Amino acid sequence: IELRGGLFQDFAPSFYHFHYVLLPLLRLMGIEAEAQMVRPGYVPGGGGILRLAVQPADALRPLVLEEQGEIERVWGVALSSHLRERNVSERMARRARESLTAAGYAADFELVDDESAVQAGAALSVFADYRAGVRLGADRAGAPRRSSEAIGRYVAQRVLEDLRSGATLDRHAADQIIIFAALAAGESRFWIPSVTEHVETGAWLAREFLGADVRTDDRRLVISGVGLGPRQGGK
Repeated sequence: IELRGGLFQDFAPSFYHFHYVLLPLLRLMGIEAEAQMVRPGYVPGGGGILRLAVQPADALRPLVLEEQGEIERVWGVALSSHLRERNVSERMARRARESLTAAGYAADFELVDDESAVQAGAALSVFADYRAGVRLGADRAGAPRRSSEAIGRYVAQRVLEDLRSGATLDRHAADQIIIFAALAAGESRFWIPSVTEHVETGAWLAREFLGADVRTDDRRLVISGVGLGPRQGGK
């Protein structure tokens, strides 16, 4: 599949979160998929290009992530398009690194200065990896009158909030994974930063449309999937 449009914007999953957080989780559940960003795209021009290749899957395995484990690495990607002369990528990364260092976490950043997008734009993503296989992530896109430093500070703060909560899924993956866990054969269990309206909506949809059992106990999310796989016998 090739999708075209905005790959970095507010209130939507970014390419980097999709690529580095959601797809690895889905691989643990038995989905083989690869994504490639051919060209970034931003509001309002869009023009981004994302290519996605997905292999057939017979069934989905449940996802069980109940312990964060020991933190292994904090890292990120600072992307800007047509903004090299303003050092936007470097400034976003520097401010995020300062916030993370102050909290006791060293962080490495990949700086990307792109010239292929149809318009100027920027985005910052930060990830925290744990030895138990958990990865938390947060990001933010650029916007008019939103400084590079404000973006760096915002993203670092969101990652720190989620990792301090003891969560094994970040606030965005928490609601995105519900539909896949509801389709899996077995019980998925994980800790989330908080029960957001997005989580409540995803749980409602999984119950109403699939008949899955979705329960929250404080910040523990438990999903008993319906085991929906390929249809047999022409039924």
